[in-house]
Amino acid sequence: MKLNMSGLSDSAWKEKGYELPGFDIDKIKENTVKNPEWVHFGGGNLFRAFHAALSQDMIEKGYSDKGVTVIEGFDYEIVEKSYRGNDNLSVLITLKSDGSIGKRVIGSVSESCILDSANEKEYSRLKEIFTSDSLKMATFTITEKGYSLVNAAGETTPAVLSDFEAGPEAPATYIGKVSSLLFARYKAGAKPIAMVSTDNCSHNGDKLYAAVSAFAKAWSENGKADKGFLDYINDKNKVSFPWSMIDKITPRPDASVEEILKADGLEGLEPVVTSKGTYVAPFVNAEETQYLVIEDEFPAGRPALDKVGVIFTDKETVDKVEKMKVCTCLNPLHTALAVYGCILGFTRISDEMKDDDLKKLVQTIGYKEGLPVVVDPGVLNPEEFIDTVLNVRVPNPFMPDTPQRIATDTSQKLPIRFGETIKNYIKTGRSLSDLKCIPFVFAGWMRYLMAIDDEGNAFKPSDDPRLESACKVVSGIKLGDKVSAEALRPLMEDSTIWGVDLFEAGLAGRVTNYFNELIAGKGAVRRTLHDVVS
Repeated sequence: MKLNMSGLSDSAWKEKGYELPGFDIDKIKENTVKNPEWVHFGGGNLFRAFHAALSQDMIEKGYSDKGVTVIEGFDYEIVEKSYRGNDNLSVLITLKSDGSIGKRVIGSVSESCILDSANEKEYSRLKEIFTSDSLKMATFTITEKGYSLVNAAGETTPAVLSDFEAGPEAPATYIGKVSSLLFARYKAGAKPIAMVSTDNCSHNGDKLYAAVSAFAKAWSENGKADKGFLDYINDKNKVSFPWSMIDKITPRPDASVEEILKADGLEGLEPVVTSKGTYVAPFVNAEETQYLVIEDEFPAGRPALDKVGVIFTDKETVDKVEKMKVCTCLNPLHTALAVYGCILGFTRISDEMKDDDLKKLVQTIGYKEGLPVVVDPGVLNPEEFIDTVLNVRVPNPFMPDTPQRIATDTSQKLPIRFGETIKNYIKTGRSLSDLKCIPFVFAGWMRYLMAIDDEGNAFKPSDDPRLESACKVVSGIKLGDKVSAEALRPLMEDSTIWGVDLFEAGLAGRVTNYFNELIAGKGAVRRTLHDVVS
């Protein structure tokens, strides 16, 4: 079994339970190349598992006769070694919570392109696509940092400044090249398009708009583009930047999945690590649950994604859905499991859900402490969302996610994932004395900073921009000590960590008491956890 167009004729695919494309792939490709409707920037796992599968769903159900064009702008080898090496085909393995797996060949990626302004052939093709009357939208999964034009100090990077000065002909930066393609679309008649970030970050459309408009403004001001280009970018009837909320776990291709495919007889599965360190494989593994909610602002129209599960709504509702997920129904539960999972020696998130105490912890945070103040977005039910998280998604034994990975950057996550709930309690007049497990997570993170597990063994905390300064506060504390709230004040009064000043909120005493219980000695974390959730 070979993953290419000629190899799909092998009867072994169906015999081994693979779902093959039920359409003429070559005809779909011909239609797409002539009249592209949908391009996507970012050829990683999330695109393969979600966006490309949505495109295939539309084709299979008769809602579209065109596929999607993928554009890779960070690591060109992804296109050269993975997409084109397999005739743009890939295998989607859906890891289901009941222990079964779904195997599907994705054939909806009709064209793969490289975002390289120095490559005349590649860039000319991209300009052809972006000047097409048929083009309706561009979607993105380039990570939040892909939209940033500044360095850690908040200064515009030299590469961006160089692109600002040089103009739209051959920019070197990612957003510079995207802006250059929009400039080509503008010159071809100011044709409409939706630029849709589907990256997992708050108000993602605004981040994409801010980056693109910065280029349009710079080029207009220095005479590299006429002022009409900036007006074009600022006219939402011409170019829109909708918000979206996306949710689907797509871990790095897992070795256990690779073994399943090899046992089926699939050849050429050896993953490749590119020169930029990208792990590339012809298959992607993902969970079955997925959500995509998008602000319905599409000046050129849009593909029939609403027919295959995508929810289109207004901006305010997208914002409510995003806050529901990030502040209550998913992300806080992940962080709680990450912090205590590391201290208690877990290496898989799914295994933590077999632990009665940890399961009760996240149930209490979600249902009892968070849910009462969540704003129901209407398009997704918050309680049903939590039900799926706790009963289907997190316990899924096939999802190789770790508490150590999720514990990365916890200091940046706490103010959103828990601080917003505390603020809503204060805003709505609820008593903060009703909060038990959220303060317990705060105490747990400070206990985590000691870098000693519940058996007294040292471990390495995950990367975090505040790790060094935060660890200094607890560096002199040992198991068996008892500390005052004042000793922890440098952390607890820092509202940038918790979202609120814990002293001003009246939570400092409770967090300190929990912390003292957690450091009482070996096994104290387990004992305290059990007592808190009982």
